[in-house]
Amino acid sequence: MAAPVDLELKKAFTELQAKVIDTQQKVKLADIQIEQLNRTKKHAHLTDTEIMTLVDETNMYEGVGRMFILQSKEAIHSQLLEKQKIAEEKIKELEVTEPFLSWGMGLALFSFPFLYL
Repeated sequence: MAAPVDLELKKAFTELQAKVIDTQQKVKLADIQIEQLNRTKKHAHLTDTEIMTLVDETNMYEGVGRMFILQSKEAIHSQLLEKQKIAEEKIKELEVTEPFLSWGMGLALFSFPFLYL
């Protein structure tokens, strides 16, 4: 009689472990993405800072794949600002979803109080 209960508990615990591992991987992935976006944002900011020290009439080359396109300083500046803005928005989205992932993992563990005995 005790065997079916043990099998049910084992199955539930196995499913819980799979959910916890999946959630931990999602949290790690979100952290990695946030780090990468912060680097992208910082790189764009530093590049923009250096570009702004140049004369306004300066033309620059933008790398596109294997070629370079002649662009004005203002065009490059606006692209770098847009890149920073997009990175910041994505960082905010990830920071909003990350607590929900952690909360879901805690809720899953909380739903099995016998694990704490």
